[in-house]
Amino acid sequence: MGAKNKVIAGDYQGKNILHTFGIVSIATSLTKTIDLNKDLVEEYEVIDESSRKSATSAVGRAFVGGVILGPVGWLAGLSAKSKGVHVVAIQFKDGKKSLIEINDKIYSSLVKKLF
Repeated sequence: MGAKNKVIAGDYQGKNILHTFGIVSIATSLTKTIDLNKDLVEEYEVIDESSRKSATSAVGRAFVGGVILGPVGWLAGLSAKSKGVHVVAIQFKDGKKSLIEINDKIYSSLVKKLF
């Protein structure tokens, strides 16, 4: 099973993640997108087994602590992580937070844009 390439929790939940010419964005409507780049993203963290257990970063604490997600039911899905699927917590500069699930190709572009 591949990555959903969607926002799976938080702000923009259910919206698709687009990947065009190396630009990664969230499709908020048919015509509007939010680019995931250094200008809009405060910080990000790949959520995996280790961050799930320690949750030491501010972004990780916000998600794992349930600030925007409530119950920790979504954590169960992280332990069954598929190969080529990345779950990334994003903290936007405007205070919004999104948890996204993306494939290797999108992940690679995202990391380059946020470096």
